[in-house]
Amino acid sequence: QIQLVESGGGLVQAGGSLRLSCAASGRAFSTYPMGWFRQAPGKEREFVAAISWNAETKYADSVRDRFTISRDNAKSTLYLRLNRLKPEDTAVYYCAARWTEDRRGLFDYTEDYTNWGQGTQVTVSS
Repeated sequence: QIQLVESGGGLVQAGGSLRLSCAASGRAFSTYPMGWFRQAPGKEREFVAAISWNAETKYADSVRDRFTISRDNAKSTLYLRLNRLKPEDTAVYYCAARWTEDRRGLFDYTEDYTNWGQGTQVTVSS
């Protein structure tokens, strides 16, 4: 069973930066795709970024060139660097892992993932 724990959220002014972390425990971290999603109040959970087992990446248009997803397999940790933050980036951010037999490629739908963290709040003030 994979367990995911996010950290690093907080309150930041527009234009600022944060780094989110997602610590994974359980099975072999390096073998499965992972992703970041976010959910703002009153809105559906939306895709932010994904990373494959071999570090290929994919981003939502709204965050491309501002956010960077990465993974440290030795530490079993997923990261999301958030730069040039905007008030509309305010949301709870969730990391997710895809623990299935089909682990090749990049995935950007919530139903593609099998395991989720509890979320970390990011608030961007104007």
